[in-house]
Amino acid sequence: MFIDEVNIVVRSGKGGDGIVSFRREKHVPLGGPNGGDGGKGGSVIFEADEGMSTLMDLKFQKHVFAKSGENGKTKNMRGKDAEDVIIKVPLGTTIYEAETNLVIADLVTHGQSEVIARGGNGGRGNATFATSKNKAPRIQENGEQGVELNLHIELKLLADVGIVGFPSVGKSTLITILSNSRPKIADYPFTTLIPNLGVVSRFNVKPFVLADMPGLIEGASQGQGLGIQFLKHIERTRVLIHMVDMSEESLRDPYNDYMVINKELEEYNPRLLDRPQVIVASKMDTDHAKERLEAFKKHFDEDTLIIPISAMTNDNLDKLVYRVGQLLEETPFFYKDEVVIDEYVEYTFKDLDSEIIIEKTSDSRFEVSGKLVENLLNKSNFMSDEAVTIFLTKLRKAGLDAKLREAGAKEGDTIVIAGDEYDFID
Repeated sequence: MFIDEVNIVVRSGKGGDGIVSFRREKHVPLGGPNGGDGGKGGSVIFEADEGMSTLMDLKFQKHVFAKSGENGKTKNMRGKDAEDVIIKVPLGTTIYEAETNLVIADLVTHGQSEVIARGGNGGRGNATFATSKNKAPRIQENGEQGVELNLHIELKLLADVGIVGFPSVGKSTLITILSNSRPKIADYPFTTLIPNLGVVSRFNVKPFVLADMPGLIEGASQGQGLGIQFLKHIERTRVLIHMVDMSEESLRDPYNDYMVINKELEEYNPRLLDRPQVIVASKMDTDHAKERLEAFKKHFDEDTLIIPISAMTNDNLDKLVYRVGQLLEETPFFYKDEVVIDEYVEYTFKDLDSEIIIEKTSDSRFEVSGKLVENLLNKSNFMSDEAVTIFLTKLRKAGLDAKLREAGAKEGDTIVIAGDEYDFID
């Protein structure tokens, strides 16, 4: 089963919690703290594998969750890190954030890997907080929370050459003759239901990957027929073989077919027309094909190369392969510059991890929130006054007092943080 689009949810593991512990050994007075740190949570990593050709494994795996890190232990022992979850995908896989449609990663080479959801760091145990002034701290940190993402994953085949054209013009037959691919072939429309890949290695031309795309029809770029499902696979090809049926049995005008297909390519993505095309006149062994070819040629300049072929007699296949090989030597990889910036835009980085938001809810009441507050809350364990003091101290060092003054807070006003109320002392 060929699957080229899936939606899944991934979640990295939470970091393990640090613990509060003290040495309790005989003949060791004032043993001191020995609570260990928590282990790191598992990350979710995507890796490109040239041995894969479909996203079928992810089709039935809607959720991928990494495990949490182990909590810290006594005797200063650190908790065990959770194993990362590695998801292998075919070359040409693009990973999007589903809500924003932003590209997170584009995996195009074998072994290339990207950390999509990073595991949370482990929290510190009380041994880490020991100082000369506080030799018996009773505080620890909880591990960082994992990251959850909704992903849209899309496969765009990495083929050097794509064959395009109306249904039943001979695309599948051509890839069968030129390569080791064995697609289903019949004389009715839409025999090809999925893209077929084959390696062409003949006529002393450098081997290349050839893709037979399901037939396009008028309106394919708007969702008609099967074309819209597979047009994306043409985006990464460097050269297009545009096959036009010269047989009378097609009951269509060859030049009109040629223009319709190019229009569909342009409407889907105008940059597809930047790819060099080799125009191939197929089924030249049929009656009146030569006359139809001559009429077709009248629409082009004399310099335009149109290669007539026949699957029955294998005519001009060597000429076609040589021409494609020549164009591949001259044409760059298009997937390397798919994102084109037309104008200069200046971006400013905002560190959300240090974000503090102040909201005035009444004349003397202010609520504090933000990413920094959320992160500190997740790490803190308010089982002791010492832990609360450290939590508030970190916020004040991050500029909480100054932000409250800017918002209009005065001595004695009520400050609400995570549901708890504090008096503002200026």
